[in-house]
Amino acid sequence: MATQQKEVSNAIGLEEIGTERQEPKKEQKTFTVEEAVETIGFGRFHIALFLIMGSTGVVEAMEIMLIAVVSPLIRCEWQLNDWQVALVTTMVFFGYMIFSILFGLLADRYGRWKILLISFLWGAYFSLLTSFSPSYIWFVFLRAMVGCGVSGHAQGLIIKTEFLPTKYRGYMLPLSQVFWLAGSLLIIGLASVINPTIGWRWLIRIASIPGIILILAFKFIPESARYNVSTGNNKAAVATLERIAKMNRSVMPEGILVEPVNERRGRFSDLLDSKYLRTTLQIWIIWLGISFAYYGVILASAELLERDMVCSLQTAVKELGDDSEESRSPCHCRLFAPSDYRIMIISTIGEIALNPLNILGINFLGRRLSLSITMGCTALFFLFLNICTTSTGLIGFLFMLRALVAANFNTIYIYTAEVYPTTIRALGMGTSGSLCRIGAMVAPFIAQVLMSASFLGALCLFSGMCVVCAISAFTLPIETKGRALQQMK
Repeated sequence: MATQQKEVSNAIGLEEIGTERQEPKKEQKTFTVEEAVETIGFGRFHIALFLIMGSTGVVEAMEIMLIAVVSPLIRCEWQLNDWQVALVTTMVFFGYMIFSILFGLLADRYGRWKILLISFLWGAYFSLLTSFSPSYIWFVFLRAMVGCGVSGHAQGLIIKTEFLPTKYRGYMLPLSQVFWLAGSLLIIGLASVINPTIGWRWLIRIASIPGIILILAFKFIPESARYNVSTGNNKAAVATLERIAKMNRSVMPEGILVEPVNERRGRFSDLLDSKYLRTTLQIWIIWLGISFAYYGVILASAELLERDMVCSLQTAVKELGDDSEESRSPCHCRLFAPSDYRIMIISTIGEIALNPLNILGINFLGRRLSLSITMGCTALFFLFLNICTTSTGLIGFLFMLRALVAANFNTIYIYTAEVYPTTIRALGMGTSGSLCRIGAMVAPFIAQVLMSASFLGALCLFSGMCVVCAISAFTLPIETKGRALQQMK
């Protein structure tokens, strides 16, 4: 009898102990990456992130803008026709288009940080090789390889987006335009000094240095915590979030990190799922049109300066009866004068002129309405270029066009990074970046070939595409203003 009572007592005791051990599990607090990012808030880590990842824009701008400042020199050195000069830019964006999708797929499967590092190593290597090009064919091929590498730089924007708290995305991401502006001004400034003295080959070599330096800074930036949890690596995600909290002198949420694991990552079919089909198609149209307009402005401004296509200058030439062999030559050879570089610098500064208004529009009007307004204004200013004006008037129009096309890019970058969930975010950015390069590939033939034959016809094409984009932006089905980043599809 005593033995039975003892057994019952032990059973009750074990049951109580089991209950005590289970109770904390029922009350265990949990949190998601989104909640952790919002709780930790904005701080020193995000400033370092902004400076390092933002600087990828400096390198990208220098590599892309390089063609605009060396085209007069390679035209003269290899006696190129208009279509051959245009082909250089087209092939750069062809490489960008192909590898943008590939890098997007790989980034969603293997991580944003790794792909960003590989793309920088690739770009720096082939950029240096370009400076040793023995012929036009080699130059085109090597610049196409540089375009392949530059396409991976978009992962820097994704890393920034996935670490920023919701309310700061609309302010910090547009400020990244400062880095693109810095890169554009730097390459124009270097070209004005180096091209007339030691030549374009040394310009390319010196322009490769910032990319090589930036590679060394990547070790200070961790892999995206959102990517880690999407692959089930919660331990790495927690370690990253704790590091950020420590740098920001903040605290982590109480509890344990819990996120569902999605085995379907980086699948192209997900972009065309019924939930995102209309959004994806309209985003692709907008990206294509914005890129077409952006690089159209850059190349058209260089073409206007190189060929003296300002209305007042053309009139003066006709009055003087200039019909020299050089002016009629298909391989027209005229190098940029110091005044041309100054005009390029002034118009490039325009890229940041509307940034304060762009930030206000994005945060108060929303991404869709803000983008539709700036696209509509871009269409209008393209037509203004046809007005017969002085060089000062031309600078004013180019200044406003650069400001508007930069604002367009700011908004669509933010919208695309916000609208897709983590599992397909890099692929969404990659495919969008790839499709937009079709616009960039066509732009040289409109700005550098058609513009010589029909100035108004070229402007109408650019303007009409901007109108289509404005309508597409206004009718986008999802507004991402104030919306948390989606983790799962």
